[in-house]
Amino acid sequence: MDNWRKSSHSGPDDGNNCVEIANSPTRVAVRDSKVPARATLTFPATAFAPFLEALKSTPRRP
Repeated sequence: MDNWRKSSHSGPDDGNNCVEIANSPTRVAVRDSKVPARATLTFPATAFAPFLEALKSTPRRP
């Protein structure tokens, strides 16, 4: 995938601590913006929204 963009949830105070996403009609990929050449998580497009909802419902640790 070559259409990487910074997550809309990454704000100006996040520095380099953000993720980038890229999508195609059938896949969504996620990578760490600090090390883009490393591992990428790739999901079927239909599984990405449930993945995000699971992250949102998980309590954050301090």
